[in-house]
Amino acid sequence: MKRFFLTAVALLLALPGLVARDFDQDFEDATLRLDYVFCGDNAHQAIYFQQALRTSQWAGRRHNLARPLLEGNGQIRVLDPETGECLYANSFSTLFQEWQVEEEATRVQRAFENCYQVPFPKRPVDIEVFLMDTHRNRSSYLKHRIDPTDILIRKVADNEYSSAVIWQGGPLDETIDIVVVSEGYAASEKAKFYGDAERVAQALFHHEPFASRRNKFAVRAVFAPSQDSGVSVPRNGSWKRTVADSHFDTFYTDRYLTSSAQQKIFDLIGTVPFEHIVLLVNTAIYGGGGIYNSLTIMNSDHPTFVPVMVHEFGHAFGGLADEYAYGDQVETPYPADTEPWEPNITTLHDFASKWQDMLPKDIRIPTPVDELDKQNVRRLWRTFTQEQKDQLNLKVGVYEGAGYQLHGVYRPVQECRMRINECEEFCPVCARAIVQMIDYYTR
Repeated sequence: MKRFFLTAVALLLALPGLVARDFDQDFEDATLRLDYVFCGDNAHQAIYFQQALRTSQWAGRRHNLARPLLEGNGQIRVLDPETGECLYANSFSTLFQEWQVEEEATRVQRAFENCYQVPFPKRPVDIEVFLMDTHRNRSSYLKHRIDPTDILIRKVADNEYSSAVIWQGGPLDETIDIVVVSEGYAASEKAKFYGDAERVAQALFHHEPFASRRNKFAVRAVFAPSQDSGVSVPRNGSWKRTVADSHFDTFYTDRYLTSSAQQKIFDLIGTVPFEHIVLLVNTAIYGGGGIYNSLTIMNSDHPTFVPVMVHEFGHAFGGLADEYAYGDQVETPYPADTEPWEPNITTLHDFASKWQDMLPKDIRIPTPVDELDKQNVRRLWRTFTQEQKDQLNLKVGVYEGAGYQLHGVYRPVQECRMRINECEEFCPVCARAIVQMIDYYTR
């Protein structure tokens, strides 16, 4: 049996396209930044290429190059023009696609900036970018050639902004690299920013499964002063002059703090190596956001800083979905005939691909909630015993109500870090998904 197994493995590895390519075979130790504009409305979308830039060093993964762990709402792929072989791929989500399910998208067209990093190729390559709709069908597609000798590929120079290493768990090519960027900090608030950036790392590494894997991460901080201190709050008529143009009231939702100025944010980072961005906004107003492989944006001073930071990073890094539900949207992002790509929610369309293997034997699907969870859990959480909290946080089932929908979308546990701020921990399903992502980057 052992001989048969080894022979089968050898045959598989000998098949074309199944042998893992070496990073140095196709890429330099440098980064190719690609800027795009995604535009359209709820029915029609288009992708336009804007510019290419080169930065020093490649901070991304050097293995699992052509295989995104999660499908995401879109992907960017580097292809060999002669064979069509995928040399590198990454998945992502966008603010543009979130906007497409808003009512505004039914009556107006808008454009959104998006920037992506791929390893710098040693020879001409084709770049493929596509977005997917809520049914996982490609809704827009662009393919274009990049010649690494093109004289119009601009080299990103070192900017004059101050930067510091907050945490270095290992060598650059072995760690997951996070950069914390200042937003709404005046020149006189430099010390405050670096103290707040330290709190970002402390919040993240205080929670499992990040805490026991902190040596697989690096955290750097970039201080770019803004003209004004604070953040724009449109509902109050308050607009601040800040370096990343962030603001509350995104999509007319009070707490949704975002920035659509991706090119400005990437320019602020300059040559500092990174894979994930945390835009830290100098405000005590509650709010933030997290978009998978795009951006984590956080307020700095609200009392819920720690749980919100961890929750939003769960979106941006782990690809986790929100597990709360509050009603119907103009268009549901999770139709019943499609299994969501996010690992912690399901429509039961393809539940075997999710946490079915983690269910206790003979559990009911859907799973009824406990009497304990029928109370005002958020108000009473601090009064619960640890046993009661574990009952709500660790009892894996299939509970209806998630992904903003009261019906038809299901979550793994009754209460989780991805559902309410009061719950201190990720559930077993979310924790497993994060561990798998960390391993994907570092193994």
